[in-house]
Amino acid sequence: MNYYLAPLEGITGYVYRNAYQKYFGNVDKYFAPFISPDKNICINRKEKRDILPENNIGLRLVPQIMTNNSKHFSDTEKELSLLGYDEVNLNLGCPAATVVTKKKGSGFLFYPDDLDEFLYNIFEKRAGKISIKTRIGKESPDEFYHLIEIFNKYPIEELIIHPRIQKDFYKNKPNLKVFSDALSLSKNKIVYNGDIHSTNDYNKFAEEYSDVDSIMFGRGILKNPFLICRIKSGDNNIEEIRRIENFMDEILHNYYENMKDEKNVLFKMKELWLYMSDLFTDGEKYWKKIKKAKNFSEYNEVVSKLFKESKIYYKKSSI
Repeated sequence: MNYYLAPLEGITGYVYRNAYQKYFGNVDKYFAPFISPDKNICINRKEKRDILPENNIGLRLVPQIMTNNSKHFSDTEKELSLLGYDEVNLNLGCPAATVVTKKKGSGFLFYPDDLDEFLYNIFEKRAGKISIKTRIGKESPDEFYHLIEIFNKYPIEELIIHPRIQKDFYKNKPNLKVFSDALSLSKNKIVYNGDIHSTNDYNKFAEEYSDVDSIMFGRGILKNPFLICRIKSGDNNIEEIRRIENFMDEILHNYYENMKDEKNVLFKMKELWLYMSDLFTDGEKYWKKIKKAKNFSEYNEVVSKLFKESKIYYKKSSI
C-alpha cells in the first residue's frame, strides 16, 4: 500500500511536512496545499517558499494547482517543472464556498463541458504528469457518472477520489457505492481519500477494496500522527508521548524561525491542537486552555502540563 498526505490549506505546509517526516515518516507522497495562479502571477512568494525543493529535502512532494483557466494552469505547471517537479495535481475537491462560487475546486465539477475543454487544453500542453484530486459531484452523486466519462479521455497519472459531493463538505459518510463504480469504470489509476481515521477504518477499507493500492490520509493524520505507523507495524512504544512533544516543539520553533510573529505562530499551533487534543486524556480541558493562550508563556505553560499529566488516549474507534 502507498500512503499519501492530503493538502490541507494553512496546515500541511513545509514546516509541518518536514517535522512529520522526521518524527513519523511512512508517507510515500506529500501533496502541497494548492497554488492559485491568476493573470498576473503563477506562484506567489508564499506559495513558492512552500514548494521550494530546498524546503522539502527528502520528501516526494506533488504541488497542487487550483484554477479553471487552462493557460494559468499550464504556465504554472511549466514554472514548477523548472523547479524539478515532474508531477502536479489539479484540485477539483475543495468544497469552500469562496472557492466554489468562482467555479474552482469542486465548484468546477458542475460545469462538465467547461471542465472537459479545460482538461483537453492542459493535457495537450502538459510538461509532465498530471494527477487529479476530485469529489464525485457538486450537488448529486449522479453527476459522477458523466464526470468519469470525461476523466477517461485523458491520461491522468492518478485520480484521487474523495467520495463526497461538494454540499457534504466533510459531513455524511463517503459514498462507497460511487467509489466502487469508479474502480470498475475508470481507465486511470484510482486512489481513495476520505475518513480513514483509525486502524479499524483502514483494515475495513483494505479488506473490502484489496485492489486499491494507494490511500490519501488527511484529518486522520492530524488527529493521530501515529496512524500510518500503527497501520504498518503496530507501533505502540512507550516513548510516543515524548515523540509527540518533540514533534510539536519543532513545529513551534520552525514556525517562529520563519514568521517571527508570536500572534501568527500561536494561531497556527492552535489550528493543529484543534485536531490533536482528542489524542490525549483530558484533551478537551487542555484544548480550551490552549485556545485562550495569548502569548508563548501561557501557551507553553498549558502544553507543558498536558505532556506531564496526560497520556495518549485511543478511543476504540481511533485505535
